[in-house]
Formats: sequence, structure tokens, C-alpha cells
Amino acid sequence: MLTTNLARSRTTDQEIRPLFIDPTDGRYRETARELIQLFETHLNEPKGDLEDAIDELTVADTDYKIVQGLAKLLKDECEFEVVASVDPHEIRQRLFEKANTRYPIVRQPTLGEDTQKLEVYSAVADELGISLEECYRGMYADLEDNKRLVRIGTRTVDQYTTDGVSSTSTTALTGSSDADYEHTDLTVDWLLTRYNLALAQAVLYDATEMRIRVWDHFGTVFSYVKLFGLMHRIYPIDAEGERVASTDQAAGYEAVLDGPASLFSKSQKYGIRMANFLPALPLCNRWEMAAEVLADETTGETRVFTLDHTENLDSHYSTGDQFDSDVERTLAQKWERSNTEWELVREDDIFDLGAEVMIPDFAIEHPDGRRAILEIVGFWTPEYLESKLTKIRQVEADNFVLAVSERLDCASEEFGRTADRVLWFKTGIHVYDVVDLAETVTVPSETPSGSK
Repeated sequence: MLTTNLARSRTTDQEIRPLFIDPTDGRYRETARELIQLFETHLNEPKGDLEDAIDELTVADTDYKIVQGLAKLLKDECEFEVVASVDPHEIRQRLFEKANTRYPIVRQPTLGEDTQKLEVYSAVADELGISLEECYRGMYADLEDNKRLVRIGTRTVDQYTTDGVSSTSTTALTGSSDADYEHTDLTVDWLLTRYNLALAQAVLYDATEMRIRVWDHFGTVFSYVKLFGLMHRIYPIDAEGERVASTDQAAGYEAVLDGPASLFSKSQKYGIRMANFLPALPLCNRWEMAAEVLADETTGETRVFTLDHTENLDSHYSTGDQFDSDVERTLAQKWERSNTEWELVREDDIFDLGAEVMIPDFAIEHPDGRRAILEIVGFWTPEYLESKLTKIRQVEADNFVLAVSERLDCASEEFGRTADRVLWFKTGIHVYDVVDLAETVTVPSETPSGSK
């Protein structure tokens, strides 16, 4: 994603809009083409050299933010590695120890003139079984500017291997992971459309609330809502976007998502979650979004930011199954290593609660047909907890079980008829505790009561 200093938007009295670019504009296409070529020609080159080349291109272009923004998105698709025959720390330690009784080793020895320095480097190189050049270059290979570009998009350096090598991936720094992406070759069209999406994401860093409406791909969208830990309320809607009484009348769903400024204290990490969710919407054929964005933190004044499918934004996210929170991901990983016949599967049932709906986290299924439905309650704001409790008390399915964090300020009796089906956990959920609970409540596999 873009950093805030590279965001481009226009604010009026009523709304805020990203300053999208036209992907068909020849100027931008040429800039994108030059940047992609620049990155590709710097494969296996030091990161510092790449940064210098980007700066040179930026100076020659009047659209500073656009060039730097496009470059930032390309760096998000890169991996930079320490490339050295021997651990640089080991090289430095041996050089310093050997030179300690003679003189300090400097960064750029004059090998042709200073025979003592040459002797030290040569001796260490011989001890480590590497060449003199490898010893010299490897001494500071772990400095950020000296790390090598080993991957850009799907292109990699031929000799690149991941075993035992330290890497820096800017994708990881933005809170995303490789599993979330549909990998593709980097093209001019990809980069320019990705840039427009990133501009929209940047506006959401200060969102206080987001309302979305989707008319298809419900499971995928709500999976990403949970994946990024967004507190939400979901309502059935008709084809015009109006709320309806039940899921039987629903043509789509509306979700109200709480933003970072609505929490007790504003969190940039939570803001990144909001922005990270946005690319899930273009996975739908028809969608709408309206967000309240904080314009003045002192006065609390906000602006409206709206988007829909007519903006022709493209997503780089996958439509495949996604884990949600860290607690859920860890539970799924534990389940894979466990020795039980019960299977943990992603749940796509929708509990019809009248004016609202609820999408549970998992189903727990046994080969003999028994089935339980698991919801994990791990959010902690009082408002969200009360909303969650209200929904849970309306669920009528007898095979519905809960895993609830002990850090929440609530008691079993607050879960209504599900009170005797609550599994409390501290830091993580234990597989066999869930299995034991499922054994007591499971029913033959069928669509659970109150769901669609």
C-alpha cells in the first residue's frame, strides 16, 4: 500500500475523493513501463542502487508523488536478500579479531597499496574458504542498502534460494501475505490499476465507519472482513439496497464495519486493516461502499468517501478460502496436527436473525455425519461485545457452540440458551476441548435451524 505521504486526494465540504489517474494516459503508461524495466534490470543489484535509480527517474518527472507511489507498489512485490557466501557477521568478527593487533579495518581498503590490509582480508578469506572479493563484499552485505533484489513479481534471480537467508519483503510490512494475492506478471495495466486501488486504500486510514453492500460473492467478502479483524454488523438487503426482514427476501447483504477512529484510541494498525480489506470488494460483480473519514481530529469533523463497482477497480486478492483472526488460524493449524476424526471446515451458513444475520466461523464435522457450528468471540470493545451477545442469544441451533476469550467482561449466563455450550480460553483454543464440547451437542449433518 501507499504511505500517507504518497497519498493523493481532494477534500470538499462534503466528501473526500482519491485523485485517480487514467490508466490509458500515455504519460502514466510510459512512466509505469520505465519503472518496471528499471526494477527488472536491477535484479541481483543492491537495493541502494535501485533507490538511486528511482530518485533519478523522479527528478526527471514532474509528478513526484505518482512516480514514487508506483515505485512503492513495485517494491511491495519485491524481496531483498542478504547475498553473501558467509554470514557477514562472521566475516566482520574474523576481520576485526585479526586486525585488532595491527590497525582498524576501514570500509574501502586500497588493496593495491596497503599490503597489510590485503594480507588480513586474504587470510580471513582463506580461513572461510571464499574469494578475496567475496570477503570484501560480504563484510557489510547485511546493510539495508547492500541487500540484493532477488525477486520482482514472478521473476527471480536464478541462483536465489530461501534457505538460511535473511529477507526483507515490503509486502510483509504492510500487513498482507503472499497467501492473500493472486500472483501475476507485473504489467503496465496491472501497476496503474493497482495504483488507483492503493489511492482509495490510503483514504481509509482515517475512516471511522464503513458501510458496504454486496450482491454476490458474500462468503468471500465476509471472509476478508473477519480476516482483517473488522468488527461488523450484517443485514439482509433487497436488489435496491434496502434492508429487508429476513434472508428469505435478501438479494444481497449490507455490512457496517467499525473503523480505527471509533475505538478507544486511534490505531494505525487497525487503519491498515480497514485499507487492507478494500481490495476484497472488487472481487464482487456489484458492490457499493460509503465511509465516514475523519477530516479534523480536534473537532471530530468527517467527510464521506464513496466507491462502487463502476470505478473499475481491480483486486489483487484471491477468492480462495482465507483464515480469519490469528486465533482462528492457530486453531486450524493445531487441528491439522491433531489426532481426531473430527474435521474443522470453514463455515458458510448464514443464521437468519430477522433484521440481521450472523455468519459463524467454523463447522466441526464427523465422518458419521454429526456436525457442530463454532463461533469464536475474541473482540473486546463493549459495544461490539454487546452486539455479538445480542446475536448469539437469537441463535436457535442446538449444535451451536462458542469459544470465548476470558479477557472479555462477560459471564456464561449472558449467552442465553447457549450458556452451557461455552468454551472459555486464555491465549488459544485447544483442539480436544472443542472436540469434547462438540461430542455433547452434535446432530446429524443438515442445514442448521435458523440458517440459510
